[in-house]
Amino acid sequence: MRLRLFTIILVVAAQCGLAAALSWGLAHEVLGRPAPIFAPSAAVGTIVAALGQRALRTAEMLLGVGLGLIVSDLLIRFLGFGPWQIGLVVMLSIAVALLMTGRSGALVAQAGSTAVLIATFSHVQQGLEWARIIDAGVGGTIGLAVVALLLPINPMRILEQAAGPVAETLHTQLREVAHALAERDPDRAIRALDQLSGMEPDLARMQEALAGAEEVTTIAPARWRRRTDVKHYRRGFQHIDRVSAQCRALARWAATTLQYDEPVPEELTAAVNRLAEAIQMLRREARTGGPFDQTRNAVLDGARLAGQAYHRGLKPFSDAMVIQLRTMASDLLRATGCEPETANRMVREAATS
Repeated sequence: MRLRLFTIILVVAAQCGLAAALSWGLAHEVLGRPAPIFAPSAAVGTIVAALGQRALRTAEMLLGVGLGLIVSDLLIRFLGFGPWQIGLVVMLSIAVALLMTGRSGALVAQAGSTAVLIATFSHVQQGLEWARIIDAGVGGTIGLAVVALLLPINPMRILEQAAGPVAETLHTQLREVAHALAERDPDRAIRALDQLSGMEPDLARMQEALAGAEEVTTIAPARWRRRTDVKHYRRGFQHIDRVSAQCRALARWAATTLQYDEPVPEELTAAVNRLAEAIQMLRREARTGGPFDQTRNAVLDGARLAGQAYHRGLKPFSDAMVIQLRTMASDLLRATGCEPETANRMVREAATS
């Protein structure tokens, strides 16, 4: 883990250093800017932006610069130069940026800093407006180019790393629910529910990783061949998000079933265990790009066992667990690429076989 973190730090640092050098060289040597200090700053700001938001960050940066230029230039022309004029220019630039974009930090920051620059130096140095926007454009473009062409990240590695904690938690806690049912321990089911309820940060990181992978496969030619794989991950992530909610509901029903001392057939416990195994298989087969034969077989086994438990005759809360298991089985099949109608039909046939 430390080696992986060190590698990521090294790559990002190398990207920043290279982008800073190239943006300065382009602005200074090619465009003739004597001191293009904003170009390296813009390049580094683009690279260190959150993964999946670099292109958006660059667009926001350019828009913020333009907005700050327009507001500050118009006001300085009519109000002149002075302390209160500087304060008013900055205040109005940021207010306009917030009204136009909501809470975009990059855009607001660029609008405010550009307004400060123009309001304080425009009376002693001409041409700052164009210099600022040229530097921002050069830096942002170079930053994106370095990320896309010279040192692009591996989108599949990002996705696998983000999906790992989610799949591991779902698998582990479903097994805990199964153990709770087998041992008739409601407290163990409640502890599993608590763990499943704390998954929001991992799910959020999974969505961020997906946005980052989609950005890389859009702007980096070397990663274009991974577009289809990333699309498959998006489809799978959508259903895994639902499965996580279903696991929470299952753990809650399991605890209630045990608290009300309802009988729990062995088949019901086995069904929970089999779906836990299916989640683990889904992660493994997704890593290799499919096919998902083992995952689908495990899911259908779980649906069949849940159907057998239902036919044994269940009390209300354990009956709710069967419904939850069948819904989860359908979403897991969809995560492997099955159409909704096909997934529902396969689960229904397995449950009634």
